Amino acid sequence: MKKGIHPTSYRFVVFKDMSNGYSFLSRSSAPSRETVKWEDGNEYPLIKLEISSMSHPFFTGKNMLVDTAGRIDKFNKRYEKRAK
Repeated sequence: MKKGIHPTSYRFVVFKDMSNGYSFLSRSSAPSRETVKWEDGNEYPLIKLEISSMSHPFFTGKNMLVDTAGRIDKFNKRYEKRAK
């Protein structure tokens, strides 16, 4: 690995998923202007996330509803002449 390219200012940071309110404490060097009081009583920088493993469809198993019936109908309609 190259020396001197990785940040050295790692600190504890609270990441908050804004879509469902889930928060977790981790180490990061990402800058933040906001702080939040964590469960242990200490105050940590807050980084807001749009999506995390608690809200991402891949990890939750709740995929978006896809209109598969409409797609199948369109496919069959398009190629029904060739099938005959």
